[in-house]
Amino acid sequence: MGPLIVPIGALLSGVALLLLGVGLLNTILALRSGVEGYSDAMLGLIMSSYFAGFFVGTYLALPLVRRVGHIRAFASCASIVSVCVLLHQLVIDPYAWMLFRVLTGTCLVILYTVIESWLNGQTPPDKRGKVFAIYMTVNLAAMAVAQQLLLLDPGITFILFALASVLVSISLVPVTWTRLQQPVVGPVSSINLRLLVQKAPVAVGGGLLSGLSMGAFWGLTAAYGSRIGLSNAMAASLVACGIVGGALFQFPIGRYSDTHDRRQVLMWISVVAAVASVLMFFSGANLWLLFGLMAAYGAMAFAVYPVAVAHLVDHLEPEDMLSGGSGLLLIHGVGAMLGPLLAGQLMAWTSPSSLLLYWAIVQGALALVAWMYLQVSQAEDPQEHVADFVPMVRTTPAALEMLPADSQSEMFEEQAPVWGSDPAGADSEIADSESAENGEASQRSADVIDLHENRG
Repeated sequence: MGPLIVPIGALLSGVALLLLGVGLLNTILALRSGVEGYSDAMLGLIMSSYFAGFFVGTYLALPLVRRVGHIRAFASCASIVSVCVLLHQLVIDPYAWMLFRVLTGTCLVILYTVIESWLNGQTPPDKRGKVFAIYMTVNLAAMAVAQQLLLLDPGITFILFALASVLVSISLVPVTWTRLQQPVVGPVSSINLRLLVQKAPVAVGGGLLSGLSMGAFWGLTAAYGSRIGLSNAMAASLVACGIVGGALFQFPIGRYSDTHDRRQVLMWISVVAAVASVLMFFSGANLWLLFGLMAAYGAMAFAVYPVAVAHLVDHLEPEDMLSGGSGLLLIHGVGAMLGPLLAGQLMAWTSPSSLLLYWAIVQGALALVAWMYLQVSQAEDPQEHVADFVPMVRTTPAALEMLPADSQSEMFEEQAPVWGSDPAGADSEIADSESAENGEASQRSADVIDLHENRG
């Protein structure tokens, strides 16, 4: 493991520090909004603005990286995020906060793109699956640890904003000091959303509804905890419980989906998530029950998107995989942008606890979609799955290039039984002909494999 991590240690250190700062900022904004008297509806707008910026940044990231390079793009965007963190404290106005969140979301997509494309470029194809798993672990661990930093200043004063800014700024150091060669950024694939709906409608539904659920989770869970009377530290711990649950159960759920119809898996994890949400709603003052159910909800909700990605890959042709994954990411982003807006408005109309009912409705809708398609289509044979599940959260299109290639080799085995070598003892003329054909097939296969080495 050491030889695998050491060469990319600077990149992993940078993303860990970045997410410590950003994860802390997300929670302190949700909690500070209550101190400032912002309504739940306004908080939903503020948090949706972040995902709106994320959406915009998806289109700006690769052109910017191509123009100025990885290091300059990372340094400039990290500086903007660091400034925005401090501006939240210096300019206390909800509409100004919305602007800062848009800028933060836009810059973070660019930062993620730099890290993920760099990891992809520095890692051999046969190691990308392991590297991406490490990267996802760093992501979720940093976000979970960030929640505990609130213990340093439970009053949510300038200290926490300054700490978040410092962490984002320090993330510049390992990345800008790295001696790793900057990778070449390839062309952007076009996205065909109609193809996704035709090929894997349940995956599209999973991507959208997962976005609606997870956008509200990241944006409003801490505020929900605060509104029901938890201390700021306990509200942050509630968020951490969901993250830890998701981190622990993504892999076993995903591996189970590799041997079963993924639509059934999506249906049942959505049912369990919906039930956990309803039980949280009725948990009353039992704090330990609330925390346990939040972990159970996170365990299910965090698994929806990666299972949906794996289901999508099972139904796409090799040449459509990257554009298809990018399309699902886009759909997920739209859901994440709408999630805090809808859930925040519902909380404003009723009570903070309606966030839990919102989750139950969204997860129930996904279970219904999966069930409906199970009724009108044939059961899927797990032996025909061409993708192996890899734990992930929603990141950027650059991450989709790191999906693991191991499962793809079987898919191309008949097309290219020999990867770059001639069969021993074959006739020379026939071998030359087969070698040329296999070389072309191998190149096409390698291009596809590079797309899928794959934590949102």
